[in-house]
Amino acid sequence: MNILLVEDDQMLGESICDGARLSGWHIDHVFDAKAARGALVDHAYAAVLLDIGLPGDSGLSVLRTMRGRYDPTPVLILTARGKLSDRIAGLDAGADDYLVKPFQFDELWARVRSVIRRSQGRVVPIFTCGDVCIDRSRRVVTKAGSEIVLSANEYRTLLGLIERPGHVITRDHLHNIVYGTTSNIESNTIAVFIHQLRRKLGDDLIRTVHGLGYVVGQPTV
Repeated sequence: MNILLVEDDQMLGESICDGARLSGWHIDHVFDAKAARGALVDHAYAAVLLDIGLPGDSGLSVLRTMRGRYDPTPVLILTARGKLSDRIAGLDAGADDYLVKPFQFDELWARVRSVIRRSQGRVVPIFTCGDVCIDRSRRVVTKAGSEIVLSANEYRTLLGLIERPGHVITRDHLHNIVYGTTSNIESNTIAVFIHQLRRKLGDDLIRTVHGLGYVVGQPTV
């Protein structure tokens, strides 16, 4: 089970990593928002432990990016900001739980187990279009009942389209779903993912609306 820790305090981060490994979890540790966004694009995690006060950008920005691209990974905020208004802001941004520093490590791991259990028990919809189905709870895509292996970026691109059937989704919006606010990505990457999805799932699933973007199903008027 993989966990991502986003914490700029190296000593605290090392202690959390040691505790995670003793509990049998694999943990990746990054120190700022940019590295966190990169890790979340490249890997799937069971949970994210997220500090708010990061160098360069707020942890809340990372959280909003996650939720904006339909990433349901449970997030436990770890922060020294204990005011009620801070807790409300974190929860409203999409956090699943909130733990104020300093904390006991036993409580930390209990809360991690709790948010993971809750996430596994969520009712996550299955999206379908023709014979293509996405089971978000398992991150499994099937076509005519057979599982189709997609890359993480192909999966996010497909999810961004199939969640809004009949709606034209712009290339820029798909770019944000796949990469968050990451910049300096070549402009043709979404077109590449669309090409791969058509190759794996059929040419008739995703239609190009020239000058606008892409659509699954018939465009709404």
